[in-house]
Amino acid sequence: MNTMRRWEMSGFGRQSLALQTAALPRPAEDEVLVQVMSVALNHRDNWVIDSGRGLPLRFPFTPGSDLSGRVVEIGSRVSRFAPGDEVISVFAPEWLDGARPGNARELAYRTLGGFYPGVLAEYVVMKADWLVTKPAALSHDAASTLPCAALTAWFALVERGNLQPGESVLIEGSGGVALFGLQIAKMLGARTLVATSAGKMAAVKQLGADAVIDRNAEDMVDAVLQLTADRGVDHVLELAGGAHLGQAAAMCAIGGKIHLIGALEGFTVSSPLEPILFKDLAIYGIGTGHRRALSEMCAAFNAGGLTPVIDSVYPLEELPQALARLESGAFGKVVVRISEAA
Repeated sequence: MNTMRRWEMSGFGRQSLALQTAALPRPAEDEVLVQVMSVALNHRDNWVIDSGRGLPLRFPFTPGSDLSGRVVEIGSRVSRFAPGDEVISVFAPEWLDGARPGNARELAYRTLGGFYPGVLAEYVVMKADWLVTKPAALSHDAASTLPCAALTAWFALVERGNLQPGESVLIEGSGGVALFGLQIAKMLGARTLVATSAGKMAAVKQLGADAVIDRNAEDMVDAVLQLTADRGVDHVLELAGGAHLGQAAAMCAIGGKIHLIGALEGFTVSSPLEPILFKDLAIYGIGTGHRRALSEMCAAFNAGGLTPVIDSVYPLEELPQALARLESGAFGKVVVRISEAA
């Protein structure tokens, strides 16, 4: 077999996306060839396809960042993996541990499916350092959901937040990061409060939320303070952005932690200063996480039996339908299955 199929963008916009035939790549000495089994979609994929998000894309460009697959060939200098190993991708592949690459002037946002070519293909070649071992307990469909959404929630609550049993976590929404945040918090013994839309409240409750708030019908700040007897919550997964940061500060307990992740309400955030000052709050900017945290999260998921929530699975040929489902407000992750063995 000398050819494969992959999705390519010839420009910006959904109309520029086409399933093409390309030559099968071969790994260099420090690379591995991976048969892609499943790819989970993120909202960022739609944004990259529609506008590029200001990233330096080279056309034709393959989108997508989160794969689960199987190593089929390795380069001569590769020792981390062997053919047959099952792996998942690292979303920010140059961030292995410690501080994120970059400096005060040059912000590092070098990710798969953005700065680097993506993974919506039957086979991909990438550096061996850009992969970690797939959790054995999870299918490829489930494991493909981990590199971005799950790691973002884990990095916030565990790596930065040091979440402890008995602490409380407010989770805004019911998207991929939110649902992983709920599951991780429950796995670690925290009390969980989730603010979501009325149509998703029952499903969130079934996942184990201790309290669910209708974010469209209730005053969220008042509801959270009532549920915590005015103490507030120890952690907020702040997924809205914009002026909603001020609400997050109002809902925090003294010494609370705000994990600033999303920008659904704007990339410029704002808040009154008093609650941040007088509650001694910590605000963490969370832009996914590093490879070491991803490996530790995978081990914890294996041990804790955490199962990702998957909304729907589409074949490779139906990527446009999968992207539309993601836009429509899916409950859980939308996955593109590249191989039927997934």
